[in-house]
Amino acid sequence: METTKHAIGIVWFRQDLRLSDNPALTVACRECDQIIPLFIDDPRDQTLTQVGAASRVWLHHSLHALEQTLKGKGTDLFIAQGASLDVLQSLIAETGANKIFWNRCYDPVTIERDSQIKLALSALSPKTFNGLLVHEPWENLKGDGTPYKVFTAYWRRASAQIDEAPESIKPLPVPRAIPVIDKRLDKSSLRLSIKQLQLLPQRDWYKSMMASWKVGEKAAQAQLRKFLKAAVVDYTDARNLPAVEGTSALSPHLHFGEITPKQVLYRLLDGNPTTRLPVGELTFAKEIVWREFAHNLIYHFPKMIDKPLDTRFEKFQWADNTADHLRAWQRGQTGVPIVDAGMRQLYATGWMHNRVRMIVGSYLVKNLLIPWQEGEQWFRDTLVDADLASNAMGWQWVAGCGADAAPYFRVFNPVLQGEKFDKQGEYVCYWVPELEAVPRKYIHKPWELDAQSRAALDYPHPLVDLKVTRQRALDSFSAIKGTK
Repeated sequence: METTKHAIGIVWFRQDLRLSDNPALTVACRECDQIIPLFIDDPRDQTLTQVGAASRVWLHHSLHALEQTLKGKGTDLFIAQGASLDVLQSLIAETGANKIFWNRCYDPVTIERDSQIKLALSALSPKTFNGLLVHEPWENLKGDGTPYKVFTAYWRRASAQIDEAPESIKPLPVPRAIPVIDKRLDKSSLRLSIKQLQLLPQRDWYKSMMASWKVGEKAAQAQLRKFLKAAVVDYTDARNLPAVEGTSALSPHLHFGEITPKQVLYRLLDGNPTTRLPVGELTFAKEIVWREFAHNLIYHFPKMIDKPLDTRFEKFQWADNTADHLRAWQRGQTGVPIVDAGMRQLYATGWMHNRVRMIVGSYLVKNLLIPWQEGEQWFRDTLVDADLASNAMGWQWVAGCGADAAPYFRVFNPVLQGEKFDKQGEYVCYWVPELEAVPRKYIHKPWELDAQSRAALDYPHPLVDLKVTRQRALDSFSAIKGTK
């Protein structure tokens, strides 16, 4: 009588630090007698643990949350460090694992690495799944098979797919039981604690940053419920007001896969087609699909992480000797209140309001004439939601050199933006308290105060003249406008 081979499966967690709506885990639980939940701290550039200091702090806490959730299911998270293939091969040899499962990622470095791993471990027939997106990049293409570069068309196609097959966004439940590996892993030489990964910096600046957040799958679900219960109704307008809690604050949860876009859309739609959503809900749905659009772009145009999609900008003449200006921007000392407020919020909380991201980005690229890549790198290091695809797309959008980008001649005036979206200066005064006593008429332009009042302020003069530098940026663009 033929016996069935004992199936020991490795479930390799990456940007999917959750148990619900996790197809790799769900299938593994169905096919395996024992499961090893694995996370690898891979030193390879651009992988999840190498994005930036703020993201590593979030990851530390997210792994702790996942570890506790797994313990609640009677199992544990196996932590290892090193090149992913080396770790996997060693673990397979040590445990006799004969199956491996993971959810796909779409950035170029991870795709290259995963392809090599699939080839090296072909004897195990690795099974991979979509656990990060609603539609994978090859599922949402134009009629001629080419990728979309305009979001409106991408949204139209994506929303039609959801309306035609609403079951496609129904999330998977948490597996009823996770088969536990025996005690042989307890003494494994590969095994580390989360603390041993040293994801937290030596200086404890991160403690105040994380005071603003709750981390993990349960926290993500709670945040979604809170947002859909109240703020989503006013989302279209409130999302532009930095002093108001009008956004979902789900971006870091989505980045680390503590929650999925399918889970978000499924709750949001509640059985309705996208075309019938009220205005606030519809705007929010588009923001979720905007994130999908970013992953679509990075998959089809992998060089966009550091190269402009609009190749004319490879010839763009940036300003020289900008180190002092870049440092002042990073520290929130530009002398432009709403820019400084945003940069200080970023440093303090690891997050910045989306409207303000556009303002500080435009100021860096167009008023200071500093390459967008410098901003992308700084955001990558300081954001807890530093998603490679969204970050690169956002910076190329504001720089006017990406897909569906803002026209280069659209230069955000930070004074007008502040007066429109932070009318009473509440946001500015919170993050730039040295301006609290400034009359609201001047809160976004303190340089217009009389000389005596200006001299009494402990606040820097503007680095540059906004009007002059706007024209400089337009002149620089004119020099490449007709090139190819």
